Amino acid sequence: MGDLSAFDLVREHFQVLHEIVTAEAGAVVKTIGDAVMATFATPDRAIAAALRMRDAMRTLNDKSGREDLLLKIGVHAGPCIAVSMNERQDYFGQTVNIASRVQNLANAQAIFATRAVVDDNLTADLLHRNALTPVPHEVSLRGIDREIAVYTIP
Repeated sequence: MGDLSAFDLVREHFQVLHEIVTAEAGAVVKTIGDAVMATFATPDRAIAAALRMRDAMRTLNDKSGREDLLLKIGVHAGPCIAVSMNERQDYFGQTVNIASRVQNLANAQAIFATRAVVDDNLTADLLHRNALTPVPHEVSLRGIDREIAVYTIP
């Protein structure tokens, strides 16, 4: 599609994702290439943002008549260490590592979430209201001693 068109598309992609994260009371921690790392106060807000992001990318793809924007979304909840580096807040720890590895499992347009997210009462209510039934899988993640339950959210 050419560098300029690709740049415009990525810029539009980031703008839409940032707006959705903010609307769901989240914060973008950083971007890595064309990826976004965001944090939310509660798991249901992360899932609400993920669902809206998936819909937004479908809309952008429909508008362009192409399937250029694909999302691989991973969501995990748990404690982590918040630090300030280079005048920016960042997060570290096993929770962040698991979230990253879960995201790497996802395929295009998929939302993958761990049990810690799916078992949250507010998340369960949100999924029920949207008639979404998470599909469980037991997976091994690099650096994690045990298999964990990861759910595909259709």
